[in-house]
Amino acid sequence: MDERVKFLLWSETALPPNTTQRPVIDGIRRDDAMVRQDQRVNQTPAPFEGHSDIVRKEWIDFNGHFNAGYYLVCFDDAIESWMDFIGVGRAHRDRHFVTTFSAQNHVTYLREVREGANLSVATQLLGFDRKRIHALQVMWNTDENFVAATCEVMSLHVSEQTRRVSEMHDDVYERLSQVWNSHKKLEVPHQVGQVMSVPGWPASVD
Repeated sequence: MDERVKFLLWSETALPPNTTQRPVIDGIRRDDAMVRQDQRVNQTPAPFEGHSDIVRKEWIDFNGHFNAGYYLVCFDDAIESWMDFIGVGRAHRDRHFVTTFSAQNHVTYLREVREGANLSVATQLLGFDRKRIHALQVMWNTDENFVAATCEVMSLHVSEQTRRVSEMHDDVYERLSQVWNSHKKLEVPHQVGQVMSVPGWPASVD
């Protein structure tokens, strides 16, 4: 298998009705167009899959589906396991009086999700330096095998004492380097870095 794993986010990848399901990998069904690297560099999962949830009744809006605002709640809940994975979990934060702040989030809604749907969130590291962590979160509807949404996020490393951006400790930077060694082999999904606009505007308007 080519090491450049196809981590493609196509909304049409759900299996057609009455189609035989593909094998389950860590609770997420993959079809032939969306596969994950089975061989893990340094035993580091790529992407990282550390959060699952279910669409709750209180998350449903007047349209009868998962409310847009609660997607971000689910993505934010998934950040905690991601921070543990990269070494900035609660124990590290409490010991060093540091934390992380979200600087930007860009959510792309791809498919409608209803109450009771089982969800899984995978995270791909896109880049980092001593003060910033750039990642993409991918929300799967694991019942029907499709990508429901993505969230591109920029996190800042912050001192709790000064409330300002600060450099992360060496152990966190080294851990991120290890994760990057695996995640750099993943294809960058097309949702990353999208600019929101109306095609042809303003020339399309008289």
